[in-house]
Amino acid sequence: MKKKSLYQITPARIFFGVLTCAALCVDSFDNTAHAATVAAAPAPMLVRQGNRLSVPDGSPLRDRLRVATVGEQASPHDVSLPATVEANPASTVNVLPPLTGKLVELKVRLGDTVKRGQVLATMTSPDLAQAVSDAQKARDALDLAQHALVRARGVNEAGSNATKDVEAAQSAVAQQTAELRRSETRLRSLGADGSGAQAGQLLKIVAPMSGTVTALNAGAGANLNDATAALMTVANLDSVWVTVNVPENVVGAVAPGQNVTVTLAAYPGRRFTGKVGFVSSVLDADTRRAKARIVFANPDGLFKPNMYATAVLGVPQAAQPQVPASALLMNNDAVSVFVEAEPWTFVRRVVELGREDGDQVRIRSGLNAGERVVVRGGVLLND
Repeated sequence: MKKKSLYQITPARIFFGVLTCAALCVDSFDNTAHAATVAAAPAPMLVRQGNRLSVPDGSPLRDRLRVATVGEQASPHDVSLPATVEANPASTVNVLPPLTGKLVELKVRLGDTVKRGQVLATMTSPDLAQAVSDAQKARDALDLAQHALVRARGVNEAGSNATKDVEAAQSAVAQQTAELRRSETRLRSLGADGSGAQAGQLLKIVAPMSGTVTALNAGAGANLNDATAALMTVANLDSVWVTVNVPENVVGAVAPGQNVTVTLAAYPGRRFTGKVGFVSSVLDADTRRAKARIVFANPDGLFKPNMYATAVLGVPQAAQPQVPASALLMNNDAVSVFVEAEPWTFVRRVVELGREDGDQVRIRSGLNAGERVVVRGGVLLND
């Protein structure tokens, strides 16, 4: 009987060897694949350490973030306020009918330019007849008193009456002279002189100044029953006011002499510069605004009363940090920025906003000039 060799190859040994090689090969392949996976893993985009956010080397965020230094702004802040063109009240006159009566004829239209002394309208009035009658009576009474004085002096010289009779006659002449002057002054104020005037004559209403008819409140044939109601308004528009409604929180920064730029919707692209001439010392009870007025020469008539305008005033400001609006982020109802604590390491900081100047925003608190903040791409760091 042959002795078996320990190294005799049998089917069982072959099968076991194949399994062992396969296992070794699989283990070697897994180790190689794991090493390759570890080597190919990309760098993290962002690393959080407490309240700090770091952008490591190789992070694609570095190409999408922009960091800039916070500047400081001390120039005046431009405030745009609504305004209205108005006629200068010192050069505006309401033309009133001198008496009650009937308007017979209008000789001007709304917007017409008139000269001082030009006839604007004619009217009739029963009161005019009374005024003419009073003047005629005063003239006749004066004439009678003067004749009585002559007679009294003649009689006195003849020794037939006392000196007191002459003095009484002189007093009567003085009184009738005063009455005649009063009645004639009354007629002149009504636009009539009373010489040869007859009851029922037309009364002329003339322009008290040169200017433009800016309001017309009655037509021919109207009964003028209220002598205090304006018949028309005449305004000299060679100089006009632009009245600005200044809110209460800005009124303290507006003063006479301050430069103002005014724009009108009627003239796109044109700017008119002027200076504040007056600031009201009283605020309107309803709007809580004060009126500031700018005087403009208006030789060409470009400014028309009741035009809407926009006035831009430079409000002085203290020096404050300023950042682009793109640096501001909303976070839990608060406005914040990302401040660079170290190169490519950022900390969120809540800020209080001031006024806006174009695309720049002033910061009241929470940030100092010279610090560096994320001005582009900060939303990528935002929670």
